[in-house]
Amino acid sequence: MELHATLLLTSLVLIGLLPHTHQAITQGNCERSGLCTYIVRVSPPPSISMDMSPTNLESWYRSFLPPHMERSPRSASPFIHTYKEAIFGFAIDLTNDEAEYVKSKDGVLMMYKDTLLPLLTTHTPDFLSLRPNGGAWDSLGMGEGSIIGLLDTGIDYAHSSFGDDGMSTPPSKWRGSCHFDSGHCNKKLIGARSLIGGPNNTEVPLDDVGHGTHTASTAAGMFVQGASVLGSGNGTAAGMAPRAHLAMYKVCSEQGCYGSDILAGLDAAIADGVDILSISLGGRPQPFHEDIIAIGTFSAMKKGIFVSCSAGNSGPLTGTLSNEEPWVLTVGASTMDRQMEAIVKLGDGRAFVGESAYQPSSLGPLPLMFQSAGNITGNVVACELEGSEIEIGQSVKDGGGAGVILLGAEDGGHTTIAAAHVLPASFLNSQDAAAVREYIKTSSKPTASIIFNGTSLGTTPAPVVAYFSSRGPSTASPGILKPDVIGPGVNVIAAWPFKVGPNTAGAGPEHDTTFNSISGTSMSAPHLSGIAAILKSAHPDWSPAVIKSAIMTTAYVAYGNSQPILDEKLNPASHFSIGAGHVNPAQAISPGLVYDTDVEQYIMYLCGLGYTDSQVETITDQKDACNKGRKLAEAELNYPSIATRASAGKLVVNRTVTNVGDAMSSYTIEIDMPKEVEATVSPTKLEFTKLKENKTFTVSLSWNASKTKHAQGSFKWVSSKHVVRSPIVIF
Repeated sequence: MELHATLLLTSLVLIGLLPHTHQAITQGNCERSGLCTYIVRVSPPPSISMDMSPTNLESWYRSFLPPHMERSPRSASPFIHTYKEAIFGFAIDLTNDEAEYVKSKDGVLMMYKDTLLPLLTTHTPDFLSLRPNGGAWDSLGMGEGSIIGLLDTGIDYAHSSFGDDGMSTPPSKWRGSCHFDSGHCNKKLIGARSLIGGPNNTEVPLDDVGHGTHTASTAAGMFVQGASVLGSGNGTAAGMAPRAHLAMYKVCSEQGCYGSDILAGLDAAIADGVDILSISLGGRPQPFHEDIIAIGTFSAMKKGIFVSCSAGNSGPLTGTLSNEEPWVLTVGASTMDRQMEAIVKLGDGRAFVGESAYQPSSLGPLPLMFQSAGNITGNVVACELEGSEIEIGQSVKDGGGAGVILLGAEDGGHTTIAAAHVLPASFLNSQDAAAVREYIKTSSKPTASIIFNGTSLGTTPAPVVAYFSSRGPSTASPGILKPDVIGPGVNVIAAWPFKVGPNTAGAGPEHDTTFNSISGTSMSAPHLSGIAAILKSAHPDWSPAVIKSAIMTTAYVAYGNSQPILDEKLNPASHFSIGAGHVNPAQAISPGLVYDTDVEQYIMYLCGLGYTDSQVETITDQKDACNKGRKLAEAELNYPSIATRASAGKLVVNRTVTNVGDAMSSYTIEIDMPKEVEATVSPTKLEFTKLKENKTFTVSLSWNASKTKHAQGSFKWVSSKHVVRSPIVIF
């Protein structure tokens, strides 16, 4: 899945099949060379203990190889990676003939050619009502004792966001390791490994991209006072769970992330004992049995690990989601109520408010021209978004331009991006960009000024869905509403390992002072990872499904004076944009009722999707699951939302809730659906007398299939203390 050009993840060039770092074979030329990297998924050993030693495990995996490979010297392992936690299997380089031999062996469930997947703050805690001394952190806690594992580009261990003042010692269950030099890990950063390229890799997991440092500090960075991007957005930086521990698994480079390395990172994180996994990467939609992340995260869920994943950056097109599996939380991106204002004033007097994290002295008025018009020296240059914002600005600077106006594309709507530019700049939304284009074309001597107005808080409307945030419906499982929720993902300020902005030529790392503003669902997923760590710390017995339910059923869909959350066009956002709504941490800690889902339900759901026994085994490690005749339709999964096709005309499903609020409590139903949909819930009242008590109810929906093509609404269980909301979408 492509990363939209205007996301501006600085220095990331993530699209295409590029060389696998530390690996001899590249996918771009494997067909020509005759040797390709494969991930081989096998059944568990039939008669050997599951806690096999590495030596026994490798012997088992060698039995699947052609004789000439099986007999290779034991000191020279043929494997790139061997797995036993995320899956049973291995990654290996094979010729076509060797691959056909392996594929024919009994016990081989699936073979995948390795593919490259793309990587998909100071104010967000305050925006989410997470603040000390009277804020939600006082009642929620800060994630103490929880371990967040991140699959990313590595980490800058020396950044002040990863100091450990006041941190507790790691939990005794922690089994991970630190591959930095002695002393570089601490009670905050308790583990760090590079999994790129296999066991012969001696690389330390330093972040040479920036992405991993940014996501790690977003999830669980410590308090850092005076954090800003070139003076903009100044405040105290903190992650969502500042007392949680961090473990970094480097599985991505500047080129992207190979599936074999991602799986190795999942394998290591499960074995090490993380509580939360944060995954800010993903590929194109595909069936779950062909999706390495779906398979690996199923194993994580079975071990009680909560997984937060980016929804993808291919919005606003529909059906563009990554990471659609129902056992993970799929997170879309929204704006927050902060703008770093860069006002463009045209020669005719009109002014438009854009954004830039670089706020120098105001510029102009100067001649205004398109970049393609010729000599740009001394001019303000209007540029279309074809590539990275920073790279566009650098090319204008190199050409002698004095400033740059970045023209938002039509599908970008009202989203603006505040990047750390290298010269005076402003990013304008699509409507204002259209006015600038027209002005240049119709004016004989167009001019422009850029006036920098600093950082403003409390801007409205907010949150708004980011244009790039991928939308549902899910293609792998349309009967599960995705994304699940949205969270902050636009202009997120967090730790960065390098200097940013102008005058950075030859500059090395500036570990303890540098922050950067970047955008993407890569930024929203770690917000939810940190919030999940807070919930896990407060409720250690909650399953991943219960944590997800608490986040989803307490999310909000309206703000201010009951105004609905809007999309990038400033129209009311659909549930295929926002899922259950925008995360609300202060409410998620005490949801009242929750929807739990166990492994057996997920297996029955996969059978209900029509997967074969072999395909279900590939995902779950359970043999003959569907031959037992047990299956669930998608809508019957005990999920906190409901999605169904309009062509059906009706839907009747059961849901079961568990009481995690007051032992003695009573809930009544409230239904909000358009009049063309007849909706009932039975019973209309739920009475609880003890904690962890379960109650089942039936939701019945009917509509005229020939007239109703789309409808959305919700039902809510309401008590004196709680509102437990579930969205409904008919599409």
